[in-house]
Amino acid sequence: DIGGGGGGDASSVVDLATVQKILDDDHHGLDHVKRRIVEFVAVSGLTPHKTQGAILLLVGPPGVGKTSLGRSIASCLNRKFARMSLGGVHDEAEIRGHRRTYIGAMPGAVIQAIRRAKSHNPVILLDEIDKLGMGGIRGDPAAALLEVLDPEQNSTFVDHYLNVPYDLSGVVFIATANSLDTISEPMLDRMEVVEVSGYTESDKVSIATRYLLPRQLSVHGLTDKDLSLPTETLRVLTSSYTREAGVRALERRIAALCRSVAVDKVKLIQQSHDDVRTGEAIPEDVPERLCQEGQQVVMTTENLESVLGVPRYDHESAETTTILPPGVSTGLAWTRTGGELLFIECAMSAGTGGVQLTGQLGDVMKESAMIGVTFVRTHADLLASMFHHIGEGDNPFLALDASTDLHLHVPSGAVPKDGPSAGVAIVAALVSLLSGIPVQGDVAMTGEATLRGRVMPVGGIRDKVLAAHRGGVRHVVVPVRNRSDLDELPEDVRESMRFDCVTTLIEAIGVIFDVAQPCELQPEAANQGAPLILNSAL
Repeated sequence: DIGGGGGGDASSVVDLATVQKILDDDHHGLDHVKRRIVEFVAVSGLTPHKTQGAILLLVGPPGVGKTSLGRSIASCLNRKFARMSLGGVHDEAEIRGHRRTYIGAMPGAVIQAIRRAKSHNPVILLDEIDKLGMGGIRGDPAAALLEVLDPEQNSTFVDHYLNVPYDLSGVVFIATANSLDTISEPMLDRMEVVEVSGYTESDKVSIATRYLLPRQLSVHGLTDKDLSLPTETLRVLTSSYTREAGVRALERRIAALCRSVAVDKVKLIQQSHDDVRTGEAIPEDVPERLCQEGQQVVMTTENLESVLGVPRYDHESAETTTILPPGVSTGLAWTRTGGELLFIECAMSAGTGGVQLTGQLGDVMKESAMIGVTFVRTHADLLASMFHHIGEGDNPFLALDASTDLHLHVPSGAVPKDGPSAGVAIVAALVSLLSGIPVQGDVAMTGEATLRGRVMPVGGIRDKVLAAHRGGVRHVVVPVRNRSDLDELPEDVRESMRFDCVTTLIEAIGVIFDVAQPCELQPEAANQGAPLILNSAL
């Protein structure tokens, strides 16, 4: 009997209030993910004997709680839990098992997970499915997994070691991944993608207070009477000592603080024992004296540096709180670890009309830069009218001609960058350079630009806005077709920031530089439903 007889009472309809409480107790925030899990659990409770339909794929940066969400789903369904790590699996036999004729043959990972869970209907977490090998000399494990994930086929799954059909239809599969790029289309077609985004600074502070600090105190043999981390200290930890979408690095920093306090506590205990042996000031009750001398350590922002060293990061950089020099704008980028601020720098010099692009830009980003240059050149008169530079000889936007070289640079030159979402920021930097009017340091922008001057939608809006908020930006310009993405932002972020949704580059320039748009363009913009200010609280 591979699965044993256990598995919990998975046939009864679950109490959704209990499910919500389990999710809230185990995870902070992630409301849209919890809502989808509640729906998933409700359907599973109503159809316990039917083939499992939806297979959830939790996609998000490292450290945001994808694996622990899988455990919570198992608790909500009252089922056993087993985890399959798929990272680095390149052999099809790891999934289907080895035939018994081989020396050291054993069942595949799926059957072994069921055996570990000791249940026929556990929740199996397919961890890091995006790192699964995609074919090779030993077969294609990703293709072998397709049968496991297909509800129409997995009722007759054949493991090579067992060599008999095994019914997997009662198993609930949950998958996790950091990115969708390396997952094949047939596999994605069998799963429902649920995005698990990064946390805000306030979320991280709450998580550290409720989960991370108590856990690390217990791991290091301490209690809340030994160490206290005020809210302001946790804010400095999250902003100056970590740069991540999740909380793993934050937990490591808290662990370092706990180790420091543990060392001091052990030294105090050893000193007290030495006093007892030498007879110096022997107290009547040594433990009571230790309790009196072992005062709680309140870790303030001032003494963080003595334990963790100098701050590694500076999210509240000077660029976000001051006026940028002409030719510089703040864009927003998306990475696998969350959003980032992306500065665009432009400069001109005498030359032959060439354009130089530096900063390890990819092909798509280079094309975005060329589109921006062409747009400014072809709309020089219109831009001059917006900035009141009337007259042929007084138009600074005509300076971008055959006698001038343009150099566009994106800092952090060792980091490759690509994608179309910097189009608006590139145009803003060029307009700032030519007009001599700087961009405000607390304004950031994202959106793809076209030659016609349209602003196209881009992805990763939530992570980008969270990065802007974390970096001190309070005004963000986004494409109007990304307006619905702003609804996914936490309420405190929406209320503390201003968002302008734009349809054209001319609208974006008007908003960024606070200049009036040409009258003939305003009706068209109005017909497109932009610009739109969703929140103006600053």
